[in-house]
This record gives sequence, C-alpha cells and structure tokens, in this order.
Amino acid sequence: MQSPAHSLTHSPAQPSAHSRLLSPDELARALSVRDLTDPAQGPHAAQLVISALTEALRARWRNELRLVRAHPLVPVEDNYERLGYPAGAVTRDARYTRYASETCMLRSHTSAMVPPSLRELAGAQDWNDVLLACAGVVYRRDVVDRIHTGTPHQLDLWRVVRDRPMGTADLGEMIDTVVRSVLPDAAYRTVPADHPYTTDGRQIDVQVGGEWIELAECGLAAPHVLARAGLGPETTGLAMGLGVDRLLMLRKGIPDIRLLSAADPRIAGQMLDLAPYRPVSRHPAISRDLSVAVAAGADAETLGGTVRDALGDGPLEEVRVISETPVEDLPPAAVERLGAMPGQKNVLLRVVLRDPARTLSDGEANALRDRVYEAVHQGTARQWAATGRPGT
Repeated sequence: MQSPAHSLTHSPAQPSAHSRLLSPDELARALSVRDLTDPAQGPHAAQLVISALTEALRARWRNELRLVRAHPLVPVEDNYERLGYPAGAVTRDARYTRYASETCMLRSHTSAMVPPSLRELAGAQDWNDVLLACAGVVYRRDVVDRIHTGTPHQLDLWRVVRDRPMGTADLGEMIDTVVRSVLPDAAYRTVPADHPYTTDGRQIDVQVGGEWIELAECGLAAPHVLARAGLGPETTGLAMGLGVDRLLMLRKGIPDIRLLSAADPRIAGQMLDLAPYRPVSRHPAISRDLSVAVAAGADAETLGGTVRDALGDGPLEEVRVISETPVEDLPPAAVERLGAMPGQKNVLLRVVLRDPARTLSDGEANALRDRVYEAVHQGTARQWAATGRPGT
C-alpha cells in the first residue's frame, strides 16, 4: 500500500474553476468504502476473479507478476495527464470527478496506478517482462441501476516488455486468455475503441442472454505513456482495464451489484467463492416519482451521483430520468409550483428503492424520497412527502 502523501503536491493540473471540492466528511465517507479486491479488508470472491485472471496470464506468458495496490487519493496528473487525457476532456469536469484539492483526486480508474508503476520500472534494471496488476475501488459519477455503482472495482492489467516488441497478435492472445479464464463458455467479440493511453484500442463484449455486454477495454500500450514514465523506445506493452464487479456478476449470475457487498449472511456467505449465485427471497421495490427543477446541464450521471451522495447505495436500486422540460416551455402554474428559475429545467425523476435484506415501509420510503428531493431540487418551492417536514 503506497502512502497518499506524495499525491498532494507536485501536480500542475487543476480542475475547473467552477469545481466543487469534496468536504472532509464526504472524503472520509468515500475512503471508508470497503475495497472488495483487498484481502486485508476480508476475503471476497472479487479476489478470486483477480487471481484467476493473473494466474492464467502468468501461465501463458511465464513472466513476473507485480500486484499493485495504492491509496485511492492520487495526483490529478497520474489520473489524467500522464495517461494522455487532453486538458478539455469532459471526464475531468467536477460533475464526474471527485476532487479532494486542486491537485489531488479520488482515482476515477485503476489506470491511475499505472504511471507510478511504470516509473518504478524505469528506475530498475532487474526485469524484462512484467505483468502489472493494479486493482482497487474507484470513484465515479454514473447512472444508478442494478449493474452500476458510484464506487466500482476495477483491474488494470499491463504487460510491459523490453526484450521483444508487442503487437496485435499478443493483444489477441491476452484477450482470449482473460475471457476464457473467467467466462470459459461465453461468446465474445472485439470492436474498435479509442483510449488516450493505447493504440489499436479495442472494446471486449461478451454475449449474455442474447445481449452483448461490455467486459473490458484494451489495446497496445501507447508509446507516449511509456516515454513519459522514463521508459525507452525498446519498451512496448499491452494494456487492459476490466470491471471486476461485472466480471463477478457474470461469472456467478448475480442480478444486482449491491449484492456483492450485502451484509445479509444468506448473501454474504455466497460472496466467498465463484459458485453460481443462489437467489434469496426478494423484497418488494418501492418507487417514488419526483418533479424537480435542476440546472439545464444536469444529466442522468450527475443526478444519479447526487442521489447516491444523499442515500448511499444501500436501499437505492435505480434512478431513471422519465422526462425533461425546459422551464421556458412549462405552463406558469408548473413554474410556480416548482419555484423554477430561468435557465433551469423540470425533470421527472423516478427513484426505485429496494433493500436487499428487508421490506421498506411507506414511511421509510417517503423519508428517503424527501432526502433525495432536498438534495436534487433547486427550485424555491418545496413539496415534502413525509409528515413533519417543513412545507407540509
């Protein structure tokens, strides 16, 4: 585990002047999220997935494995610049990135561990062929549904070689080994994809239930990434990033990402192996529709992130945008009811609540609805669902 101290300085990159930095409480909550890939935080099937992948690749390549774990706070430079992200990349916006300071952030992908790992290789002489396996929890603004979470787990696999050039045939071998090691019976395909840190980029999809589902992104390691780390032109490599949660869900047949970290012993006990998931009794979902006024630029990802911040992932199953209407197109009565202002829009937001372990009461659902409403609604008028709230 690397110390985060180095990541707080020495980075000229800055978030937007309009960005909102995480408060100390928000940062503490984020850092308290359990990393399912870390054996030091308890055993979990996510670790078995990582072992299956790395062992299969080592058996194929006969090279050195370096398992990399690092603190989630990273320099902005390592998360973006040193991987080739342009200054104007939309992903840098504070709506999607969780900045702790002007130069430090919660990593948005495990690829942020790659530049310092490459720098370490550049400073050493005792290697020729290394597999870097960078695993951990990452922090995203994302849609809210049964297969997405704001704190997913990822694995970056980078093969770095200086005794022979890596090419697309090596990449194809890597793809086949990875898919077969975890999903041996799955049909898969690759489609071209662009990444700042690869050339000949590809997206890997697997077929599940007649649908193609994205599994990973990969490509040849971009020369500029290797060069920025201090590695010479004789060094080449392969790069792949995978969603550990999705891999585990597909392997075990798990229908809801929240089950991966559920406390219910009937569920938690099944998260210690790779055997097929055995469903436990499902508790009913409760939906609440909210009519809110929000900024014109708000989208499903940022609204979902706001709802997650208000509720956490526990009872929250899905957030769906049903409709959007610019304030200018609303009738006067609706503008008054919302307390909407020019430049905003009216969003009808559906929040689906379901606790994995028990049934929520209507009163609990209304209280949760009001927490979401308070966090999301930016109009001057309020309409509460629970009793005892101001404005009821």
